[in-house]
Amino acid sequence: MPPKITNSTSWQQAEILMQPAFIRVIDNLRKQLDISDWKGTYQDVLTWPANTTDETKALVTQLVQEMETATPTQAEEIRQTLASLPIPHPGYHLLLQRHGEQVNIDLWDLCYQVCFLNYSPENTAVDIDTSLIDEYGDVDWQQLETKTQQLVKQVFTSLSILGD
Repeated sequence: MPPKITNSTSWQQAEILMQPAFIRVIDNLRKQLDISDWKGTYQDVLTWPANTTDETKALVTQLVQEMETATPTQAEEIRQTLASLPIPHPGYHLLLQRHGEQVNIDLWDLCYQVCFLNYSPENTAVDIDTSLIDEYGDVDWQQLETKTQQLVKQVFTSLSILGD
């Protein structure tokens, strides 16, 4: 689940950090993949809210498809129905494979770990890691790179422990 940001200053800081953090995560993952025996494949995914049933997922998918060919009146009815149903948010994963093993890494989740203090999927109430923002309110690129490198190295260290 994406983090919940409730104050406007934190929201602005998140907007400044998210894209640069995502780019640094992707670049550092590539560097680690280059020196490891893991093979990576990037995938667009839909992440559903917890406890969403398969029937609800199928219904939402069907309604979204029907919307493409619906009349304006039908489209409005479909929008009203969808408003009461759980909607997935787009995600981006890296599927790692090695010797028959597979590990799926949620790239946005990694990005959230870079940008926020003590982020976890269970703890979506977050605080911005303000050490990543310089005194002028811009991205502190060196701090961002250092934190991203550490996080990505931790991921690969945990993968090597998995493989042992």
